[in-house]
Amino acid sequence: MDAFEPNPPFRRLLVANRGEIALRVIRACHELGVAAVAIYGPGEERAPHVRAADDARRIPSDAPLPYLDIPAIVTAAREAAVDAVHPGYGFLAENAAFAEACRDAGLVFVGPSPEAIRAMGDKVEARRIAAAAGVPIVPGSEGPVADAAEAGRWAEVHGYPVAIKAAGGGGGRGFRVAPDAAALPDAFAGAAGEASRSFANPVVYLERYLERPRHVELQLFADRHGHVVAVGDRDCSIQRRHQKLIEEAPAPGVPAATLQAMAEAAVALARAVGYEGAGTVEFLLLTDGSFYFLEMNTRIQVEHPVTEMVTGIDLVKEQIRVAAGAPLSFGPDDVAPRGHAIECRINAEDPGRGFVPAPGRIGAYAPPAGFGVRVDGAGEAGGVILPAYDSLIAKLIAWGRDRDEAIARMERALADFTIEGVPTTIPFDRAVLASPAFAAADLSTDFLPEHPEVIPPPAAPPTPADEMPSVPREAIVEVNGRRFSIRLHDESVPSRAPRPAPTARRNRPERAMPNVAANGADLRSPIQGAVIRVSVADGQTVAAGDVVCVVEAMKMENDIVAHRAGTISGLTVSPGASVRPGDRIATIE
Repeated sequence: MDAFEPNPPFRRLLVANRGEIALRVIRACHELGVAAVAIYGPGEERAPHVRAADDARRIPSDAPLPYLDIPAIVTAAREAAVDAVHPGYGFLAENAAFAEACRDAGLVFVGPSPEAIRAMGDKVEARRIAAAAGVPIVPGSEGPVADAAEAGRWAEVHGYPVAIKAAGGGGGRGFRVAPDAAALPDAFAGAAGEASRSFANPVVYLERYLERPRHVELQLFADRHGHVVAVGDRDCSIQRRHQKLIEEAPAPGVPAATLQAMAEAAVALARAVGYEGAGTVEFLLLTDGSFYFLEMNTRIQVEHPVTEMVTGIDLVKEQIRVAAGAPLSFGPDDVAPRGHAIECRINAEDPGRGFVPAPGRIGAYAPPAGFGVRVDGAGEAGGVILPAYDSLIAKLIAWGRDRDEAIARMERALADFTIEGVPTTIPFDRAVLASPAFAAADLSTDFLPEHPEVIPPPAAPPTPADEMPSVPREAIVEVNGRRFSIRLHDESVPSRAPRPAPTARRNRPERAMPNVAANGADLRSPIQGAVIRVSVADGQTVAAGDVVCVVEAMKMENDIVAHRAGTISGLTVSPGASVRPGDRIATIE
């Protein structure tokens, strides 16, 4: 297909997301000749995705996270007179109620049907459908498990370690592992509690926890004309807390026969639910060549660029075309990989402090360039990483004629990437790429615990980015919820964007590794966020490393642990309270 579409699939399309993926969809719309409408919440009036769109609407919502307010977004879509809504890859992309609300409003939802989303969104039901379609599944409970006692009885029969998983979600949220019976009650409570907060659904089920698997996934595409194509495979084994950090395509070192069997299983599953659009079927691959269904993501994935780089297919444009009723523009013979691609997620996190999130303001920002290098991001000098949202700044993708060339190009690109003002995962990415184990494709989801040498030391305190040279900027005028902009010159840089105090919310948090900031006897918060659980009381005795409270920040649950043994006094936090870096949590003496 040509880059310019003489017959646009839609007239106007609203992008129901923010940040990098919103920019990605807006650019695809422009290539297709479709007018793109952005939405925005507090503090994002000048966000890159807003400036890039043809039109922008404030989300008419007072919710803490307006991007999740389905009625408000549908209202904005109606007022903007769009034909279609693209949810990106965020929370709404796998929300059957949102797809249904769009359909009821006469809007085309760029994604699968609500029925397909619902079938794959319930992980217990997805396991049943997969098994019926002949797809191998991890041994697990036949349905939901009511409590820790029932989980213990199952584990006594099937053995440890046991994975406790949220039935209503995925992506590492509502997931705990119990290595033995003693750890099961806490793991069960943690998984059910996080599932309830993340997905408003505390139901969990059990699976055997597979030791040292690889995470290999198949990109799928289907249209309403009966075509289903496995577009390629990816390895996503480099993870922290069951969240992907580095992905590559094709999956290195996997026998062709195994990949073909995975592709056939993925296609069978898609046909079983009448799937339409882009989707990903994820598998766990063991060293003996056996593989098991993990979950199906009914959306475009964060790591989709590596597949685009090796196939030459614009998956986001294809989503929009297929949603408009067009047949797939490619077939099975058109998706053979050419070369190798690697993606590193550049997050505002400090790997040396357990990947603790680091909201703040970006200072200097200079992305790499050159042959075979792609940067998908919404970061910019002076931009603010808001604590209410995830920590992704950019995705860096490198292509090479083979894996060795892709690694060398990625190493060069990482060295060329400048981001100041906030700590990032770039030092970690560079260490992984330089690892002999990674070079040898000795990959598994246990890569980080097996190779602690790739974790860099804690980042130095960031340099303040408030003193920046004068730059042109846009002033925002908002009339009846519609955004207009005026470019101003010779003004100082915009003031720091407001940081609304985080509150407890249902937006899929994930668990971080323990972290602590202390000053003598005082235990202080190392991060900004919302307290979701307090594990101690005044007068209680604790040991060093015991969890004092859990703070949710940028979709991560962070254990704030005791820095010393002693007795708790002066406890200052309670569930729902907001804390900022340096706030005293308690005294331990």
